Amino acid sequence: MWHVTDDPRETEHLPAPAWRRVTRGEPRWTSTAAVVAVVVIQLTLPSRLVVHPQWLMPAVELALLVALVASNPHRIERGSRTIRALEIGLALVIGGANAYSAVRLVADLIGGTETSAAGALLLTGGAIWLTNTVIFALLYWELDRGGPAARSQGERDVPDFLFVQMQSPELAPPHWEPAFFDYFYLSFTNSTAFSPTDVMPMTRWAKALMLAQSAVSLLTVVLVVARAVNILG
Repeated sequence: MWHVTDDPRETEHLPAPAWRRVTRGEPRWTSTAAVVAVVVIQLTLPSRLVVHPQWLMPAVELALLVALVASNPHRIERGSRTIRALEIGLALVIGGANAYSAVRLVADLIGGTETSAAGALLLTGGAIWLTNTVIFALLYWELDRGGPAARSQGERDVPDFLFVQMQSPELAPPHWEPAFFDYFYLSFTNSTAFSPTDVMPMTRWAKALMLAQSAVSLLTVVLVVARAVNILG
């Protein structure tokens, strides 16, 4: 049972929450699985929407992923400028490839040259939307308080994203700290609600990223759904 007290003398002796102290790094497999899923999605997109040759961007992404897994094969505990550059570079490469696909799809929709059936169009739009969700999850995860390695070392006290468990630590498990799935949840809810839900951006860059994600998601959803409804009608 949790013990809640207003006595400042007793509060001084309570341990710091896990997200503010040195802990074991989070497992590598969750973020790795997300990147692999994105690569599979990219390989299934229509040829007209991807950078050619179609295998190029997935090959670059897998090469960067292999380098990152080699640096932290089990838990993400080691950090360096090189590793951080590779992490952010991977997110940007995936983002660039998906932005190209999204722009091509939007251009086809606006120009009236998109001839796919409604079902195929919804699947394509959904794949680009889901990839966009993973991209922003990776960015939030990589940038919040210096990235996963820095968070495991408790290097920064001030969060870029304020989770509910940080506001009410007495309601969270004693060893709780944000992991990749928490950032994926943040990204998914921002993509569907087009606004923050229960995770608040605290810094300007966090607000800017969430604004950009909402705009991209809204544009993609509105155009794809409108075109699909028009085809069905």
